[in-house]
Amino acid sequence: MRGETAGITTANAGLDGISWNILGQTYVPKTLTDDSFSWHATFPDGTFVPPHIHSLQDEYLYILEGRLDFWLNGQDASATPGDLVRLKRGEPHGIFNRSGATAKSLFWVSPTGTLFELFQGIHGLPKQEPEAVVALAARHDVNFLPPPPGA
Repeated sequence: MRGETAGITTANAGLDGISWNILGQTYVPKTLTDDSFSWHATFPDGTFVPPHIHSLQDEYLYILEGRLDFWLNGQDASATPGDLVRLKRGEPHGIFNRSGATAKSLFWVSPTGTLFELFQGIHGLPKQEPEAVVALAARHDVNFLPPPPGA
């Protein structure tokens, strides 16, 4: 069981010094309990998270810098600093940085499930080839979908 401890995770630090490369983005985990997992994400221009579904988790993003575009259950949307994006479990979504600049956000999911382990696994792949990422994600209750039209 993973429980919360009081304290501060400083701006430039992650849990245990971890920093992952996930599909060209940088993820720095900030909190990890059974109930919630959060991470800071840096999306260079042109990077994205392909459309997928979390079957067991609700996911949230608080936009800190830049703009991210979303495909939310078949609809296009954008979010900018100060916006909170709510991604309901079971509903398809994709995240895209098409802004021409770096975007940063704070992500969190509830409950945690095995998403932390999925990110460790993706980071540890010799090559983050689509087939390997999709297969690994499916073992962690995240199911990638075909790209949306126009993606």
